[in-house]
Amino acid sequence: MDSQVMYAIGRTLSTLLQYYSYVMIAYILLSWFPNARESRFGQVLAMLVEPFLAPFRRIIPPIGGMLDISPIVAFLVLNLAQAGIRAIFF
Repeated sequence: MDSQVMYAIGRTLSTLLQYYSYVMIAYILLSWFPNARESRFGQVLAMLVEPFLAPFRRIIPPIGGMLDISPIVAFLVLNLAQAGIRAIFF
């Protein structure tokens, strides 16, 4: 493949992962506001984010019954994926 095409593919994938990180942040921030996740916006974000967070939540139990650290681990996985994309495509 041409190096410009590989660069464009890598850049696109990296950008998509970055946007997904922003969506995750917005979804997590909604938990700070009462009933925000039940809004239409919250439901759309949940459809996008929950399938990715669910495996982490099954593995990592909440701390003290309330503090969910699975999004932190999910962010680490996204960052590792971005680093892998950069290593492969750039």
